[in-house]
Amino acid sequence: MNTSDTAPPTAGQKADCQVSEISIAQLVGQVYEAAPPVERSRLVEYLLRPLGVLSLVSVANGIFANIRFRSGLPELHVRTEDVRNVRAGDVIALVNHVQQVSIHAIDGLAGMLTSSPGMTGSAAAALLVTLLMQRSRNRRAEDLAA
Repeated sequence: MNTSDTAPPTAGQKADCQVSEISIAQLVGQVYEAAPPVERSRLVEYLLRPLGVLSLVSVANGIFANIRFRSGLPELHVRTEDVRNVRAGDVIALVNHVQQVSIHAIDGLAGMLTSSPGMTGSAAAALLVTLLMQRSRNRRAEDLAA
């Protein structure tokens, strides 16, 4: 039996995970910054889906809670006007929050980005998709080994 299959993660592995989460948030911020307004609203809408309104109040001075309230509670539709004042730093804070709530939502960003013609040309988006796919593959391999 391989001891690495049952051993708890080392400090280095934990650090890699934290660095990965930080770099993912930074890359999403860069993708957001480079995206056209329609794609920005689509990205924010995707990131808001797994979150409740109450949790959004504490993120980026409540800018996303305001967007959620304007959108209407049963349905979520983020308009381009809604993201006009959202900065890359706000999106980074949102991604950091989403990673704590739903890692699967962050992993699903790869599919959202690859289906969007406005985002596929970005170097940051390509790097982000690669990183997300690699992380998802590693997580599945760990799940199978457990």
